[in-house]
Amino acid sequence: MICRGLNQKTARQLSYEGFLDLAKELGCVGVEARNDLGRPFFDGIAPRAAGDMARARGLRVLGLSEVYPFNDWSDARAAAVQGLIDTAEACGAETISLIPRVDGGGTEDGLRQRVLRDVMREILPMLQGRNVLALIEPIGFSTSSLKDKAELVEAIEAVGGPARFKLVHDTFQHAIAGGGPIFPDYTALVHISGISDPLPPLDGRLDAHRILVDERDRCDTSGQIKAFLDAGYGGAFSFECTDSTVQESSTLAEDIARSFEFIEARLALV
Repeated sequence: MICRGLNQKTARQLSYEGFLDLAKELGCVGVEARNDLGRPFFDGIAPRAAGDMARARGLRVLGLSEVYPFNDWSDARAAAVQGLIDTAEACGAETISLIPRVDGGGTEDGLRQRVLRDVMREILPMLQGRNVLALIEPIGFSTSSLKDKAELVEAIEAVGGPARFKLVHDTFQHAIAGGGPIFPDYTALVHISGISDPLPPLDGRLDAHRILVDERDRCDTSGQIKAFLDAGYGGAFSFECTDSTVQESSTLAEDIARSFEFIEARLALV
């Protein structure tokens, strides 16, 4: 069995408590909670109590999402990052998630690398003395200011941040970005999802239609997972699905379990 995780976006219709119960039922090691579902973190439950609820079920709080766009820096963005760090520490979350701008701005070669490093240098002191990693997720959209994992790894090294910054690898984003090296040693979390519709171009327009992984998956999610496992990655593989047909399914637990089992059976064959 792979190290299973569950992102709250996949089960956004459930209450926080229901989400935790689902993750426990699925045999997950932990969960990712979100602040962009139209309601507060943990449905307004105090962070410490929310963390205790997860741990009582044998679950880790793998991470809190998110600050967007973290690399469009301002006083408000700094306050949002600080607030996310504080909430993570209060609930015992291991990481926070930082998402780069994808509006077409700040993409120029030279500018985007400089801005990324400058912002990471602003964030680095906020992480000192805290038990929280900052995870940055490259996004494969054509309008993204950070698509290239190698560029992010170079920035992490340049700011002296390997102990504080890691990557989120997203199998969909990696596929639409054209693949490339996966940098398992710099990766702390892997988001998984599938695209099975054979007709549309495999690009950012499908971001809202990510589903559970099945035999028709166009992102080679199982292959990406195998590459991480072969490289010694020991972290979680967390379902982050965006399509309402998944999120609103009346058989969500069975659907997710079937997809995890499909992935694990596929891995056992190769």
